[in-house]
Amino acid sequence: RKSRMMKAAVLHALGEAPSYEGFAEPTPNKDEALVSVKAASLKNSDKMMADGSHYDSRRQLPAVVGLDGVGVLEDGTRVYCGGPRPPFGTMAEKTVVPRTFCLPVPDAVDDLTAAALPNPAMSSWLALAWRARLEPGETVLILGATGVAGRLAVQLARHLGAGRVVGAGRHAEALEA
Repeated sequence: RKSRMMKAAVLHALGEAPSYEGFAEPTPNKDEALVSVKAASLKNSDKMMADGSHYDSRRQLPAVVGLDGVGVLEDGTRVYCGGPRPPFGTMAEKTVVPRTFCLPVPDAVDDLTAAALPNPAMSSWLALAWRARLEPGETVLILGATGVAGRLAVQLARHLGAGRVVGAGRHAEALEA
C-alpha cells in the first residue's frame, strides 16, 4: 500500500531550518490518535529540539518538528495534544499522539490560544503549586513577570490565594499592567 503524503515542516539536519515539503502521513497504532492539526505552538523547546541542544532531540532524520498543538480527532473532537511519535510532529497537516495526551478544548478557546497557552501555563502552575507548594496568604516574588509565563504566574499566584504578589520584569508597560 502506498502511503499518502501531507505537507509538513521537515527537519533534515540539526541546526538547520526545517523545510515545508511533503512527508508521509502517519498511521496510528492502537493506543494512538490521529490528529488533523489546526495550530501548533513554537516555543524554546521546539527550537532546542531542532538545533540539537535539547536532551530529547531527534537523532533520526528527516523528522517533522513540533511537540504540541491543537487539532481534530477522527470523530470530530477538538483537542490539545502533545507527545507525537517520532518522526512525526505537530507542524504538519496530521500527526499521531498517545490517546492519553489528547485533552478536549473548550469551544470558547480559539485554536491559536489553545495551542500557545498550555506550555507557559503549566510551567507557571507547576512552579507555584507543585515545586513551591504555595499556601494561601503567602507572598510570592515572580521574576520575569512581563513574559508570557510570568504574566500567567502572577494570575495563577492570585488564583492559588497568594496574599501578596511582587513582580519584576524588563518591560515597564507590561509590569504596570
